[in-house]
Formats: sequence, C-alpha cells, structure tokens
Amino acid sequence: MKTPAKLDLYKLHKLEYAATGKPALIEARPAQYLAISGRGAPGGDEFTARIGALYGAAFTIKMARKFGGQQDYAVCKLEGQWWCPGVSGNFARVPKSRWHWKLLIRTPDFVRGKELESAVATLLERGKAPEVKEVRLETIHEGRCVQMLHVGPYAREHETMAVMEAHAAKHGLVFSGVHHEIYLSDPRRVAPERLRTILRHPVAPAAGAGATRTRANARPGR
Repeated sequence: MKTPAKLDLYKLHKLEYAATGKPALIEARPAQYLAISGRGAPGGDEFTARIGALYGAAFTIKMARKFGGQQDYAVCKLEGQWWCPGVSGNFARVPKSRWHWKLLIRTPDFVRGKELESAVATLLERGKAPEVKEVRLETIHEGRCVQMLHVGPYAREHETMAVMEAHAAKHGLVFSGVHHEIYLSDPRRVAPERLRTILRHPVAPAAGAGATRTRANARPGR
C-alpha cells in the first residue's frame, strides 16, 4: 500500500499564513491546536517549561502516528496569543508578571484526545516535567484578521501593529480579540534584527457594539 504523503498544514492553508511587509486582511478558519497557557514574563521558568511540554507532546504524537503506520505530518512552528486581563489598550507599561499567554502548535484535525493522553503518559513515564499534563487540544476560530510580517526584535512589534491597526481603520475595522503571533525564526539562532514573525489580530466592524479594542499591539519587548 502506498504511504500517504506527509501533510504540511502551512502549505495546505497557505493563504492563512501569507504575510509580507504590508498589512493585509485574511480569513482565519477554525483550526485545531495543541495549547498550553500561563502567565508571566516570556523566557521565565514557567514559560520555558511550558514550551518544552508543548513540543514534547507535539513530537510524541507525531512519531507515534508515523511508526504506527498512520498519516504522518510536519510539526508546525510555535505560535502564541498574548493579552493582559483588565487592560484594553497598549499594555507595554504593565509589569511582565501580569502578562497572560497561550502557546500553540497547529495540529491536524485527525489528531484526537486519546492520542494526546497516550503521549502525556509516555512523557511522564520518561520522567518529563509534569507541565505536560497541562497540554490540551483546542480549536480556535479567529475569523477576519489583519496580518503582517514583522522583521526585527520583538520589542519593536508595536510599530508593525500600529501599521496594521491603521490598515484596519481604513476598512472600517477595529482590533477585536487576542493578539496572535507565528514565530518563523528561532531566537536562539537568529539575531534580533533578523527575526521574522507573522503578526495577526482579529478585527470587527468599528460600529459593532461588541468590538473590544484589546490592541495587544504591543506585547512589549522581551
């Protein structure tokens, strides 16, 4: 029997990940993710432990499927959502200890909860950190978003977000929802000025009564 080609979610949903140095409106359809949440400064102990747990679950599920003769797929890049409860605008001045985040890895829809449970059990048997028990499967539907490629350090993302917000305003839209980032570069291997990050923010009609301006446009520098 012919083995199915490895699935690449970024190629399959390429229009959702198209981003250049100019802002654009996209439609982000419902997508399943492996997710883990936390709070506090990026790069701290909690943040680092949860990244490790998320990647551990992602690769354990992938390898179990591959060696079990099931559909193989490429593990997607790290993504993240950022916000600060009670702060509706730029929270650059808010202490990092108050930041909330959700780390994400997009995962095929055919991956089920039992596979995650099995992966968690395997990782715990191998002595991995208990944070892996906090990884969950979650479907996120962002809908209409403004998106743009940011090149440079995370500390200057607010400049790109300002351009995105202006673009949204030209179309009668405002930021609504949670700031989303897709990390195309590994900061351990790439100089800050060369980091490439897709920035995404859901939008809603400016006149909409339920539009909440979260403008996480400034997840401040890390």
